[in-house]
Amino acid sequence: MRVIAGKARRLNLKTVPGMETRPTTDRIKETLFNILQPELLDCRFLDLFSGSGAIGIEALSRGAAQAVFVEKNPKACACIKENLTFTKLADSGKLLNMDVLQALRSLEGKGVFDCIFMDPPYNHELERQVLEYLQDSTILDENTLIIIEADLATDFGYVEDLGYRQLRSKEYKTNKHIFLCRGK
Repeated sequence: MRVIAGKARRLNLKTVPGMETRPTTDRIKETLFNILQPELLDCRFLDLFSGSGAIGIEALSRGAAQAVFVEKNPKACACIKENLTFTKLADSGKLLNMDVLQALRSLEGKGVFDCIFMDPPYNHELERQVLEYLQDSTILDENTLIIIEADLATDFGYVEDLGYRQLRSKEYKTNKHIFLCRGK
């Protein structure tokens, strides 16, 4: 796994040993960031369920001003720290080693994120819990882009009922990205 483009282009990233995380492949990451590129310059990027930190690091490499990484697995946090140091992006990254909902509560009142990315463990409905929390959160506004990586079978038919609008969906062989914003 590597950084695809930007300041840290071509640098190889460490991954978390074992089967606890599911790194996004370079091909899917490249497709995702081709879609996100216009949103990245000087943005505040929130990477939930960060794993190795590859998504947030890619955002920083491509011009994001700041990335906050949220990960509760201590092994994954160590990996994120190593990857941020290796890519020389540590000054722009902040790591929160805690549960996602706890981290979201801790971020309240500290500014709005331009992009929120989440890649939760599949088939546990964690994305729904996060979206429910974000309904009334101050960390996003109607211009915040929310991206969810999920299993192909994950149903997002409920998002409008929660006050979100689906902007687009991109399907791959085994998973998909859903792009949302708050508001009708």
